[in-house]
Amino acid sequence: MSYLQVTPDLFIHRSELSFSFSRSSGAGGQNVNKVNSRVTLSFDVRGSASLSDKQRLLILERLGHRINRHGVLRISSDVHRKQEANRREVIERFVTVLQRAIHVDRPRKKTRVPARERKRRLQWKKQRSRIKKLRSRKIDPE
Repeated sequence: MSYLQVTPDLFIHRSELSFSFSRSSGAGGQNVNKVNSRVTLSFDVRGSASLSDKQRLLILERLGHRINRHGVLRISSDVHRKQEANRREVIERFVTVLQRAIHVDRPRKKTRVPARERKRRLQWKKQRSRIKKLRSRKIDPE
């Protein structure tokens, strides 16, 4: 599979993704000191041929804090002890991050509250008001 499907209309060629490996911190015992299990995915947002101009602008705007000055998005994972598991994890995160960045909400249609609902709400408020007034009235002792 040479393409990674991000959305139904966005496919990123796997050659655009670059992976680097380093020693992970955390659990792993003696393994931590000798195995490069941390995976860092790098994706050149500015230089990607897979992205449209609109998608590129959305990603750069929404993920600006995760993109370096060269326009490269980096995502790391060292959750698992195995390099291959971290590789799968980092790809899943990458897809999720891009999906959220590219997603555009539909504009909300303004709607009016129906007159019947307004009337019902006002009646409920009047009823509550009456109940509270009755509670606060004091009876004169004779």
